[in-house]
Amino acid sequence: MTMQPHQSGITLENIDLTLGSNAARVHVLNDISLKIQSGESVGIVGPSGSGKSTLLMVLAGLEKVDSGQVLISGERIDRMSEDQAAAFRGRNIGIVFQSFHLIPNMTALENVAVPLELAGRDDAFVVAEQALKSVGLGHRLSHYPAALSGGEQQRVAIARALAPRPAILIADEPTGNLDSETGNQIADLLFSKQEEYGLTMVLVTHDPSLAARCGREIQVRSGRIHSDPVSGKSHTHEETVQAEAAQ
Repeated sequence: MTMQPHQSGITLENIDLTLGSNAARVHVLNDISLKIQSGESVGIVGPSGSGKSTLLMVLAGLEKVDSGQVLISGERIDRMSEDQAAAFRGRNIGIVFQSFHLIPNMTALENVAVPLELAGRDDAFVVAEQALKSVGLGHRLSHYPAALSGGEQQRVAIARALAPRPAILIADEPTGNLDSETGNQIADLLFSKQEEYGLTMVLVTHDPSLAARCGREIQVRSGRIHSDPVSGKSHTHEETVQAEAAQ
């Protein structure tokens, strides 16, 4: 049984992942090892195509690895079937995407409540309403996504991610589709919720100011961790060039 203080910790050990086939085969993640402590906020940065979003999908159990171990809250998610991983994710991991992923013909309330209903919650609509109020959208419950601003749509997505009270929140470019002022408001919301709920939070972002707000910043390049202040890992430019040339 996992010890309580480590319930929302994340450990990756020697992760390798290749996508595509034959000539189009690409080594996306190369020998990635990473530990994220319970309650930590981590920003993952790197150039486009560096593998940072794929790394986030591995953390969420949405992408199967070729080799290595993925432990989330003490559970080997890499060994789970798709159905098992989906059920585990529903209980433990909230996910926020850049493009919101709201269902257009459902109201804000329905967008948050339906995943809870599918998970078997009898109080889905009560919990969804509370979640929307907690992100400042108590007055927009019956609005459809098309009637909401980008910032409001992302608030709905955050409410949906947090409604099941997961221990871990994963966000892929959560401010990427928003203007800077709205993006700052969404960032404020994410960090206030992280503190309020004691979440382990992992963000992929191109925004240096957002990454700098995290307790730790990890740089990914060419499918490898280029620098990580906790591990002390920091590759030279020459090492990075050699790694890129080897792929």
